[in-house]
Amino acid sequence: MDEKNFTKVKEFILLGFTVDLRLQRVLFLIFLIIYILSLFGNITLVSLICADSRLHTPMYFFIGNLSFLDLWYSSVYAPKILMTCISDDKSISFAGCLAQFFFSAGLAYSECYLLAVMAYDRYVAISKPLIYSQAMSASLCASLVATSYIGGFLNSTIITSETFTLSFCGNNIIDDFFCDLPPLAKLACDMKESYQAVLYFILASNVITPSMLIIASYLFIIAAILNILSTQGRLKAFSTCSSHLTAVTLYYGSILFIYSRPSTSYALERDKAVSVFYTVVIPMLNPLIYSLRNKDVKKALNKMLDSVNSF
Repeated sequence: MDEKNFTKVKEFILLGFTVDLRLQRVLFLIFLIIYILSLFGNITLVSLICADSRLHTPMYFFIGNLSFLDLWYSSVYAPKILMTCISDDKSISFAGCLAQFFFSAGLAYSECYLLAVMAYDRYVAISKPLIYSQAMSASLCASLVATSYIGGFLNSTIITSETFTLSFCGNNIIDDFFCDLPPLAKLACDMKESYQAVLYFILASNVITPSMLIIASYLFIIAAILNILSTQGRLKAFSTCSSHLTAVTLYYGSILFIYSRPSTSYALERDKAVSVFYTVVIPMLNPLIYSLRNKDVKKALNKMLDSVNSF
């Protein structure tokens, strides 16, 4: 590696959201509550899916893995956000920034792939209900989840290595609450065309391609629903997709808003709010999305509560 590729920056300063001490304390309480709810919701959902045999189906296997991803995804950000809110030390080491960037990107990209896999699962469930269990075998489900993880972290390795071999020669202040791609790219002083090509590749392979797969799956789902004769049957079929469609809309909407725009339109305060939404809020909302309208999950939760009360 050329000497010019080595960074001169040893640490970064995360400015967070505000310098107002009172507002920082308020934000600390808000983020602490959100993080606790996220941990509780995702751990509970994973536990229910593992413990209740009625939830040992392909759909819940994927939902369980989504909650597992969200559990770690929120944990990449929340502890550092909480420390930034209450501590005078806003610094994060170069190695810490790299680690946060790598794991956050890997988990985010894995979730993009997993949501696409879940769309395919819903298509098979609606279009081929009689052979659904055979079509979505345990080995196939495990392979699809493993592929999501491998694809996510492989792409994370690429973008992390390319980003952290840029030269950060001087300004080390990140006007954000975590080490994200847009603010880091703004600090680089040797932005190369090859790096831009890598960014387009990452965007295409991890966001646009899964998005197209999800859209294609839902077009086939709509066609399958239209072939159902009864109105009640159509509504029932669509209801099985509503939770996934909500999760996809929230997650991909915020991701595309941040990363699919040119860097010239990057607005710090606005994009900070959107970043908070997909990094901290969505991992808290997903367990609610997949449980509030789900009778099987409610039954499993009641069964668990009855077991706890009986002791």
